[in-house]
Amino acid sequence: MVTFATVKKAVDILAEALDRVSPELLLVLTGAGISAASGIPTFRGNDPDAIWAKDVTELGTYRYFRQDPVGSWQWYLQRFDAVLGAQPNPAHKALVAIEEWQLARGGEFRLITQNIDTLHEDSGSTNLIKVHGTADRVRCAKHGCPNGSPRGSLERSSVDLATFRDAPSLPKLPRCPICGDLLRQHVLWFDEYYNQHIDYQFELAQESIQQMGLGLFVGTSFSVGITEMALQSGSLWRIPMFAIDPSAAFRLPGLELLEARAEELLPEVCRRLGISLEMDS
Repeated sequence: MVTFATVKKAVDILAEALDRVSPELLLVLTGAGISAASGIPTFRGNDPDAIWAKDVTELGTYRYFRQDPVGSWQWYLQRFDAVLGAQPNPAHKALVAIEEWQLARGGEFRLITQNIDTLHEDSGSTNLIKVHGTADRVRCAKHGCPNGSPRGSLERSSVDLATFRDAPSLPKLPRCPICGDLLRQHVLWFDEYYNQHIDYQFELAQESIQQMGLGLFVGTSFSVGITEMALQSGSLWRIPMFAIDPSAAFRLPGLELLEARAEELLPEVCRRLGISLEMDS
């Protein structure tokens, strides 16, 4: 149970740290936890709907896609229908307000998200890196195709998925209009690498980590390469780093844990700093 006292203390700590970071780079890294309040299940969380609770690490691979493209597409359609129908919560909106505030006072801001939902951009985030891809686009499965890796993709809304939904089968799978190969999700699968598509902006993410003056982790389990990289760099250079997590289930060197829910804490931090919020107007 997160108490008011715990949240109040976390607000004091984070607001003071954010106030000091300008003009350096304020780097925010978000994971599935920030979208939980929008109704999107986490991957490694404790909630019963957590994606990894169903052991889908094998489903989320290029290998499985080529082995069973029908099964792959069925699973992703089921998940992405919920993802693309979700709405931003107060944590997403507060990060937009913090971004605008940081830039207005001459500081730098960048947000790296592991999430494939569109809640950050729907809220208005602009300095955004989506290192794991995005659910609102698809791409050709053939490497080198103009619609595929390393640069191409298509808007999901431009692809006819109704035919496959009505009769899920190999002949009904969506195909690339250029080369005729199968279309796939525009996401980073578990047997792929960050540098396989330009949209993942991995080099910019690395550069941001090296330049950060403060690191703020929101809703991440620290189980992927990008968060490990940020932790190592921050610890090496003794950069202030904070993690917002209501469970307080982990302790990591160089990281100050803020035991609170992001959708509660971040709006309160904005109010403490005098940052106007859309939800307050």
